[in-house]
Amino acid sequence: MANKTSDLTASMEHYLKAIYQIVEEKQAARASDIADRLNVGRSSVTAALRTLSDRHLVNYAPYDITTLTDTGREIAQVILRKHKVLREFFIKVLSIDAEEADAAACQLEHAVSEVVLERFIEFAEYVDRCPRGGTKWLEGFGYHCNNEQQALDCERCTADDWDDSLGTSTDQGSPPVPLCSLTRGEKGTIRQITGTDAVRRRLFEIGATLGTIVEVVGVSPSGDPIELILNGDRLTLRKSEAKRILVSLENE
Repeated sequence: MANKTSDLTASMEHYLKAIYQIVEEKQAARASDIADRLNVGRSSVTAALRTLSDRHLVNYAPYDITTLTDTGREIAQVILRKHKVLREFFIKVLSIDAEEADAAACQLEHAVSEVVLERFIEFAEYVDRCPRGGTKWLEGFGYHCNNEQQALDCERCTADDWDDSLGTSTDQGSPPVPLCSLTRGEKGTIRQITGTDAVRRRLFEIGATLGTIVEVVGVSPSGDPIELILNGDRLTLRKSEAKRILVSLENE
């Protein structure tokens, strides 16, 4: 994918992302929809669509609807993935306001490579699952461990209040249950995410992080998939994925 996006400008990527989002909502995008989404003039949209069409990234004809080609869709999905990861990092790790985090992610999503993005994910996962809870944000200083014995590693540091066999704090009350066991209308707070790194990464990318409240809004008759509301977004998870998310039930 890197060779497909390396010569695209930030403006081109903005258009691809906007078209993808509009198509997801309306099945196709009109020039007026794109102009409204990006707050630009119709002439600018026309010029951009012609450029993207020449690169075989959109299906475009004057006065007709616009859709993405397979390649254009792949690139747009990569851009959206970067945006979501960066936004979650800024909110969950850096405690930045959601609106400001969204704006910053829009600016950086075009410059961040896949390698750098993976580092963002790995660090955010580390902070998210650290059982000690001893890191805190210090103005102008970043994350700082409260433990003064710097030679003490995390495993020994957390031995007194962390059950490694469960991977969750011993002071959380009743044991968490798999998300897939919740029924429609029930809510839970995410306490643990199990499984391989790939599974954890996939769930992190959709916003499933520790402390997040998730609500089950629908379950297929067969029990798979499960429809959820997570961070204000409506999405579906396979039962095998929901099984990896352990939650404590929320009392209404």
